[in-house]
Amino acid sequence: MPDIPAARNALGVLRLLAARSGPVPASTIARELGIPRSSVYQLLAVMMDEGFVVHYPEDHAYGLSSLVSELGTAALQSERLARLAKPLLDRLVAELRMPVVAHLAVLGGADVVYAARVQGFRAPTTVSAIGVRLPAHLTATGRAMLARLSPGQVRALYPHRASLIRRSDAGPASLAELDSLLAATRERGWAVEEGDVTAEYGSAGAAAVDRNGYPVAAIGLTFRLDTLAADEVGPAVLRTADALTARLTGRA
Repeated sequence: MPDIPAARNALGVLRLLAARSGPVPASTIARELGIPRSSVYQLLAVMMDEGFVVHYPEDHAYGLSSLVSELGTAALQSERLARLAKPLLDRLVAELRMPVVAHLAVLGGADVVYAARVQGFRAPTTVSAIGVRLPAHLTATGRAMLARLSPGQVRALYPHRASLIRRSDAGPASLAELDSLLAATRERGWAVEEGDVTAEYGSAGAAAVDRNGYPVAAIGLTFRLDTLAADEVGPAVLRTADALTARLTGRA
């Protein structure tokens, strides 16, 4: 069997990263695999460019991307997403200096599942606790991700009007209303929700995508409607989601 050192070393890096629950510094990879550090950086650069590895700049470390999520469980994948997003959520809340709650959500069928959360000063009480599921079409994060799906993918999640669960008569009442809402989201760049999940509360959300444009997560910001409006925070949410996209695709 031919021995190709670069290929063997690349697979060794992937196996090492898959075996760890958190990101790993390049120096640790070099030491444990017995590879020169310069070679490790070259391998990591190629694997980041190909979308298999992501960089955690705050930790000066590296981890697997969503392309190799089959190497771990869904729970581990959510944990990796949360680790990538948490510093961005912290920064978003710190920059806004407003009573808001920032969160990370992922799609789970026609629901969103919250994977990370950061509260600002005097933040309102919200339902977006980690692990909570909510109908995607009612939430800003869900709408942001649905807007990045193809019409066929959206219709597979919502085949008929009865699929549109409503809370207190809030949210889209028909598939045509949902399509219109998602079209407005695509045009705006971020999603808006006002009172559809909780009365007197609103949210803005924007999707983070992988190298194929698939929405793997979304950044959201929730606030009381008597203190803020979605248009005031939407651009900041979009910038944060774009920053997460850069990390997910290895282009940070």
